[in-house]
Amino acid sequence: MKTLVSSYDAALFDLDGVVYLGPNAIDGVTSALARLREIGTRLGFVTNNAARTPTAVAEHLRELGIQADDSDVVNSTQATVRMLRGELPVGAKVLVVGTDALASQLAEGGFVPVSTLEENPVAVVQGYHPQLPWSLLELGAIAVQRGAAWFATNPDQTRPTERGILPGCGTQVDLIADCVGFRPSMAGKPFRPLLDETVLRLEARHPIFIGDRIDTDIVGAGNVRMDSLFVFTGAHGKYDLAEADPIGRPTHIGYDVSALLAPAREAEIIGNGFRCGVAEAWMIDGRVVADVVPDDIEGQLDLLWCVLHAIWRFNAEGADLLARLDLLR
Repeated sequence: MKTLVSSYDAALFDLDGVVYLGPNAIDGVTSALARLREIGTRLGFVTNNAARTPTAVAEHLRELGIQADDSDVVNSTQATVRMLRGELPVGAKVLVVGTDALASQLAEGGFVPVSTLEENPVAVVQGYHPQLPWSLLELGAIAVQRGAAWFATNPDQTRPTERGILPGCGTQVDLIADCVGFRPSMAGKPFRPLLDETVLRLEARHPIFIGDRIDTDIVGAGNVRMDSLFVFTGAHGKYDLAEADPIGRPTHIGYDVSALLAPAREAEIIGNGFRCGVAEAWMIDGRVVADVVPDDIEGQLDLLWCVLHAIWRFNAEGADLLARLDLLR
Protein backbone atom coordinates (compact mmCIF):
# COMPACT_ATOMS: atom_id res chain seq x y z
CA MET A 1 0.00 0.00 0.00
CA LYS A 2 1.40 3.36 -1.05
CA THR A 3 0.90 5.81 1.79
CA LEU A 4 0.51 9.56 1.52
CA VAL A 5 3.78 10.21 3.37
CA SER A 6 5.80 7.94 1.07
CA SER A 7 5.89 10.73 -1.52
CA TYR A 8 7.81 13.05 0.84
CA ASP A 9 11.16 13.03 2.64
CA ALA A 10 9.93 14.90 5.72
CA ALA A 11 6.71 15.76 7.53
CA LEU A 12 6.49 19.19 9.18
CA PHE A 13 3.80 19.56 11.84
CA ASP A 14 2.10 22.58 13.25
CA LEU A 15 1.59 21.95 16.97
CA ASP A 16 -1.51 23.62 18.46
CA GLY A 17 -4.53 21.83 17.04
CA VAL A 18 -2.47 19.24 15.17
CA VAL A 19 -0.24 17.48 17.72
CA TYR A 20 -1.74 18.75 20.95
CA LEU A 21 -4.45 20.92 22.46
CA GLY A 22 -3.02 22.75 25.47
CA PRO A 23 -1.41 20.18 27.79
CA ASN A 24 -2.94 17.14 26.08
CA ALA A 25 -1.91 15.15 23.02
CA ILE A 26 -4.62 14.74 20.40
CA ASP A 27 -5.97 11.18 20.31
CA GLY A 28 -3.90 8.87 18.15
CA VAL A 29 -1.11 11.36 17.46
CA THR A 30 1.54 9.72 19.66
CA SER A 31 1.23 6.32 17.98
CA ALA A 32 1.04 7.86 14.49
CA LEU A 33 4.22 9.88 15.00
CA ALA A 34 6.00 6.85 16.42
CA ARG A 35 5.04 4.84 13.33
CA LEU A 36 6.25 7.62 11.04
CA ARG A 37 9.65 7.54 12.74
CA GLU A 38 9.74 3.73 12.46
CA ILE A 39 9.38 3.94 8.68
CA GLY A 40 12.14 6.53 8.44
CA THR A 41 10.20 9.77 8.03
CA ARG A 42 12.05 12.89 9.21
CA LEU A 43 9.74 14.83 11.55
CA GLY A 44 9.82 18.54 12.29
CA PHE A 45 7.60 20.52 14.65
CA VAL A 46 6.86 24.05 13.52
CA THR A 47 5.07 26.59 15.67
CA ASN A 48 4.11 30.23 15.35
CA ASN A 49 3.92 30.38 19.14
CA ALA A 50 6.90 32.32 20.50
CA ALA A 51 5.78 32.14 24.13
CA ARG A 52 7.99 29.08 24.77
CA THR A 53 11.48 28.14 23.64
CA PRO A 54 12.08 25.16 21.32
CA THR A 55 13.67 23.36 24.28
CA ALA A 56 10.51 23.82 26.37
CA VAL A 57 8.32 22.68 23.46
CA ALA A 58 10.46 19.58 22.87
CA GLU A 59 10.27 18.76 26.59
CA HIS A 60 6.48 19.04 26.47
CA LEU A 61 6.37 16.72 23.46
CA ARG A 62 8.48 14.15 25.30
CA GLU A 63 6.17 14.42 28.32
CA LEU A 64 3.34 13.46 25.97
CA GLY A 65 5.27 10.37 24.86
CA ILE A 66 6.42 11.85 21.55
CA GLN A 67 10.06 11.38 20.58
CA ALA A 68 11.51 14.83 19.89
CA ASP A 69 14.95 16.38 20.10
CA ASP A 70 15.28 20.11 20.75
CA SER A 71 16.56 20.50 17.18
CA ASP A 72 13.33 19.00 15.81
CA VAL A 73 11.40 22.10 16.94
CA VAL A 74 11.49 25.37 15.04
CA ASN A 75 9.53 28.37 16.31
CA SER A 76 8.77 31.80 14.94
CA THR A 77 11.32 33.48 17.22
CA GLN A 78 14.14 31.66 15.43
CA ALA A 79 12.83 32.99 12.12
CA THR A 80 12.44 36.45 13.65
CA VAL A 81 16.08 36.43 14.75
CA ARG A 82 17.17 35.69 11.19
CA MET A 83 15.00 38.60 9.97
CA LEU A 84 16.52 40.92 12.56
CA ARG A 85 20.05 39.96 11.54
CA GLY A 86 19.23 41.09 8.03
CA GLU A 87 18.08 44.54 9.17
CA LEU A 88 19.79 45.39 12.49
CA PRO A 89 23.37 45.22 13.73
CA VAL A 90 24.24 42.54 16.26
CA GLY A 91 23.89 44.01 19.74
CA ALA A 92 20.99 46.28 18.80
CA LYS A 93 18.53 47.05 21.61
CA VAL A 94 15.03 45.68 21.09
CA LEU A 95 11.94 46.30 23.19
CA VAL A 96 10.29 42.93 23.84
CA VAL A 97 6.50 42.90 23.88
CA GLY A 98 6.23 39.24 24.81
CA THR A 99 7.36 36.57 27.24
CA ASP A 100 10.69 36.02 28.95
CA ALA A 101 11.19 33.07 26.59
CA LEU A 102 11.01 35.45 23.62
CA ALA A 103 13.52 37.78 25.28
CA SER A 104 15.94 34.96 26.04
CA GLN A 105 15.90 33.71 22.45
CA LEU A 106 16.54 37.22 21.15
CA ALA A 107 19.49 37.51 23.52
CA GLU A 108 20.84 34.17 22.32
CA GLY A 109 20.54 35.54 18.79
CA GLY A 110 22.85 38.44 19.60
CA PHE A 111 20.40 41.22 20.44
CA VAL A 112 19.87 43.13 23.68
CA PRO A 113 16.31 42.86 25.07
CA VAL A 114 15.13 45.98 26.91
CA SER A 115 11.94 46.86 28.75
CA THR A 116 11.89 50.67 28.86
CA LEU A 117 11.83 53.54 26.39
CA GLU A 118 14.70 55.20 28.24
CA GLU A 119 17.01 52.48 26.92
CA ASN A 120 16.35 53.78 23.38
CA PRO A 121 15.32 50.58 21.59
CA VAL A 122 15.77 50.65 17.82
CA ALA A 123 13.16 47.94 17.29
CA VAL A 124 10.09 46.39 18.89
CA VAL A 125 9.68 42.61 18.76
CA GLN A 126 6.21 41.36 19.62
CA GLY A 127 5.15 37.79 20.34
CA TYR A 128 2.24 36.03 22.01
CA HIS A 129 2.01 36.61 25.76
CA PRO A 130 -0.75 34.79 27.71
CA GLN A 131 -0.70 37.45 30.48
CA LEU A 132 0.31 40.47 28.43
CA PRO A 133 0.53 43.63 30.61
CA TRP A 134 -1.35 46.57 29.14
CA SER A 135 1.56 48.84 30.05
CA LEU A 136 3.85 46.78 27.81
CA LEU A 137 1.48 47.23 24.87
CA GLU A 138 1.57 50.97 25.47
CA LEU A 139 5.38 51.00 25.50
CA GLY A 140 5.41 49.09 22.23
CA ALA A 141 2.99 51.50 20.58
CA ILE A 142 4.96 54.54 21.72
CA ALA A 143 8.30 53.08 20.59
CA VAL A 144 6.95 52.35 17.12
CA GLN A 145 5.48 55.85 16.87
CA ARG A 146 8.93 57.22 17.77
CA GLY A 147 10.49 55.39 14.84
CA ALA A 148 11.47 51.95 16.15
CA ALA A 149 11.26 49.17 13.58
CA TRP A 150 8.45 46.73 14.41
CA PHE A 151 8.58 42.95 14.08
CA ALA A 152 6.05 40.35 15.18
CA THR A 153 6.49 36.63 15.47
CA ASN A 154 3.14 35.62 13.97
CA PRO A 155 -0.30 36.87 12.88
CA ASP A 156 -2.52 34.13 14.40
CA GLN A 157 -5.79 35.75 15.42
CA THR A 158 -6.81 32.73 17.49
CA ARG A 159 -5.30 29.62 19.03
CA PRO A 160 -7.05 26.29 19.70
CA THR A 161 -6.87 24.98 23.26
CA GLU A 162 -8.48 22.25 25.33
CA ARG A 163 -10.86 24.96 26.65
CA GLY A 164 -11.88 26.25 23.22
CA ILE A 165 -10.70 28.84 20.70
CA LEU A 166 -8.87 31.74 22.40
CA PRO A 167 -7.31 35.03 21.21
CA GLY A 168 -3.85 34.69 19.70
CA CYS A 169 -0.84 36.85 18.95
CA GLY A 170 -2.58 38.53 16.02
CA THR A 171 -5.20 40.08 18.29
CA GLN A 172 -2.42 41.56 20.44
CA VAL A 173 -0.62 42.84 17.33
CA ASP A 174 -3.86 44.51 16.21
CA LEU A 175 -3.89 46.67 19.34
CA ILE A 176 -0.60 48.31 18.41
CA ALA A 177 -1.48 48.42 14.70
CA ASP A 178 -4.63 50.40 15.52
CA CYS A 179 -2.42 53.00 17.23
CA VAL A 180 0.30 53.32 14.59
CA GLY A 181 -1.68 52.81 11.38
CA PHE A 182 0.39 49.98 9.84
CA ARG A 183 1.39 46.39 10.51
CA PRO A 184 4.73 44.86 11.51
CA SER A 185 7.13 42.69 9.56
CA MET A 186 6.05 39.11 10.26
CA ALA A 187 8.19 35.99 10.62
CA GLY A 188 5.59 33.30 11.26
CA LYS A 189 3.20 31.48 8.97
CA PRO A 190 1.81 32.31 6.46
CA PHE A 191 4.87 34.44 5.74
CA ARG A 192 7.97 32.76 4.33
CA PRO A 193 10.63 33.19 7.06
CA LEU A 194 9.45 30.44 9.44
CA LEU A 195 9.01 27.70 6.84
CA ASP A 196 12.21 28.73 5.06
CA GLU A 197 13.99 28.49 8.42
CA THR A 198 12.48 25.05 9.06
CA VAL A 199 13.47 23.60 5.70
CA LEU A 200 16.98 24.99 6.16
CA ARG A 201 17.41 23.56 9.66
CA LEU A 202 15.97 20.13 8.82
CA GLU A 203 17.65 19.91 5.41
CA ALA A 204 14.35 18.79 3.89
CA ARG A 205 14.15 18.52 0.09
CA HIS A 206 10.48 17.59 -0.48
CA PRO A 207 8.50 18.00 2.76
CA ILE A 208 4.77 18.06 3.42
CA PHE A 209 3.26 20.46 5.95
CA ILE A 210 0.44 19.34 8.26
CA GLY A 211 -1.82 22.03 9.72
CA ASP A 212 -5.26 22.86 11.06
CA ARG A 213 -5.53 26.50 9.95
CA ILE A 214 -6.20 27.75 6.44
CA ASP A 215 -4.91 31.29 6.94
CA THR A 216 -1.51 30.40 8.42
CA ASP A 217 -0.67 26.72 7.86
CA ILE A 218 -2.10 25.99 4.43
CA VAL A 219 -1.49 29.46 2.98
CA GLY A 220 2.01 29.37 4.48
CA ALA A 221 2.75 26.08 2.75
CA GLY A 222 1.37 27.49 -0.48
CA ASN A 223 3.57 30.56 -0.21
CA VAL A 224 6.70 28.37 -0.26
CA ARG A 225 5.19 25.93 -2.81
CA MET A 226 5.04 23.10 -0.29
CA ASP A 227 2.36 20.39 -0.36
CA SER A 228 0.03 20.36 2.63
CA LEU A 229 -2.31 18.13 4.61
CA PHE A 230 -5.25 19.77 6.37
CA VAL A 231 -6.53 18.05 9.54
CA PHE A 232 -9.77 18.58 11.43
CA THR A 233 -8.47 18.47 15.00
CA GLY A 234 -7.93 22.21 15.52
CA ALA A 235 -9.18 25.63 14.53
CA HIS A 236 -10.76 25.35 11.07
CA GLY A 237 -13.18 23.00 9.36
CA LYS A 238 -15.18 22.12 6.27
CA TYR A 239 -16.76 25.55 5.72
CA ASP A 240 -13.36 27.24 5.93
CA LEU A 241 -12.08 24.83 3.29
CA ALA A 242 -15.03 25.54 1.03
CA GLU A 243 -14.36 29.28 1.19
CA ALA A 244 -10.58 29.04 0.79
CA ASP A 245 -8.83 31.00 -1.94
CA PRO A 246 -6.62 28.96 -4.28
CA ILE A 247 -3.48 29.59 -2.18
CA GLY A 248 -5.32 28.24 0.88
CA ARG A 249 -6.52 24.97 -0.66
CA PRO A 250 -4.62 21.97 0.76
CA THR A 251 -3.08 19.24 -1.34
CA HIS A 252 -4.65 16.62 0.92
CA ILE A 253 -7.19 16.33 3.73
CA GLY A 254 -7.41 13.85 6.61
CA TYR A 255 -9.12 13.72 9.95
CA ASP A 256 -5.83 13.72 11.88
CA VAL A 257 -2.12 13.10 11.33
CA SER A 258 -2.68 9.34 10.92
CA ALA A 259 -3.84 10.21 7.38
CA LEU A 260 -0.14 10.31 6.47
CA LEU A 261 -0.06 6.53 6.94
CA ALA A 262 -3.03 5.89 4.65
CA PRO A 263 -3.32 6.25 0.87
CA ALA A 264 -3.83 9.79 -0.38
CA ARG A 265 -7.38 10.78 -1.23
CA GLU A 266 -7.92 11.36 -4.93
CA ALA A 267 -11.02 12.88 -6.51
CA GLU A 268 -11.61 11.73 -10.08
CA ILE A 269 -14.04 13.33 -12.50
CA ILE A 270 -17.02 11.12 -13.44
CA GLY A 271 -19.40 12.73 -15.88
CA ASN A 272 -20.64 15.92 -14.24
CA GLY A 273 -19.28 15.06 -10.80
CA PHE A 274 -16.51 13.47 -8.76
CA ARG A 275 -15.74 10.14 -7.12
CA CYS A 276 -13.40 9.60 -4.14
CA GLY A 277 -13.23 6.15 -2.57
CA VAL A 278 -16.81 4.93 -2.41
CA ALA A 279 -18.28 8.45 -2.29
CA GLU A 280 -19.75 10.25 -5.28
CA ALA A 281 -21.16 13.73 -5.80
CA TRP A 282 -22.33 15.49 -8.90
CA MET A 283 -23.63 18.85 -9.98
CA ILE A 284 -27.21 19.73 -10.86
CA ASP A 285 -28.08 23.32 -11.79
CA GLY A 286 -24.89 24.59 -10.14
CA ARG A 287 -25.44 22.69 -6.87
CA VAL A 288 -23.46 19.73 -5.51
CA VAL A 289 -25.68 16.78 -4.59
CA ALA A 290 -25.21 13.21 -3.41
CA ASP A 291 -27.64 10.31 -3.00
CA VAL A 292 -25.75 8.78 -0.09
CA VAL A 293 -23.90 10.42 2.79
CA PRO A 294 -21.62 7.88 4.53
CA ASP A 295 -22.13 7.37 8.26
CA ASP A 296 -18.41 7.11 9.08
CA ILE A 297 -15.72 9.80 9.25
CA GLU A 298 -13.50 8.40 6.50
CA GLY A 299 -16.47 8.07 4.16
CA GLN A 300 -17.57 11.62 4.92
CA LEU A 301 -14.03 12.84 4.24
CA ASP A 302 -14.17 11.12 0.85
CA LEU A 303 -17.46 12.86 0.07
CA LEU A 304 -16.13 16.17 1.34
CA TRP A 305 -13.18 15.87 -1.05
CA CYS A 306 -15.66 15.46 -3.91
CA VAL A 307 -17.67 18.47 -2.74
CA LEU A 308 -14.60 20.66 -2.34
CA HIS A 309 -13.37 19.84 -5.84
CA ALA A 310 -16.76 20.78 -7.25
CA ILE A 311 -16.74 24.06 -5.34
CA TRP A 312 -13.11 24.92 -6.14
CA ARG A 313 -13.11 23.91 -9.80
CA PHE A 314 -16.61 24.83 -10.91
CA ASN A 315 -17.78 27.36 -8.29
CA ALA A 316 -20.64 25.03 -7.40
CA GLU A 317 -22.96 25.67 -4.44
CA GLY A 318 -22.30 23.08 -1.74
CA ALA A 319 -23.66 24.48 1.54
CA ASP A 320 -26.57 22.03 1.80
CA LEU A 321 -24.39 18.98 1.28
CA LEU A 322 -21.70 20.29 3.61
CA ALA A 323 -24.32 20.58 6.35
CA ARG A 324 -25.15 16.87 5.93
CA LEU A 325 -21.55 15.91 6.74
CA ASP A 326 -22.41 15.83 10.41
CA LEU A 327 -19.25 14.05 11.61
CA LEU A 328 -17.01 16.85 10.33
CA ARG A 329 -16.83 20.26 11.96
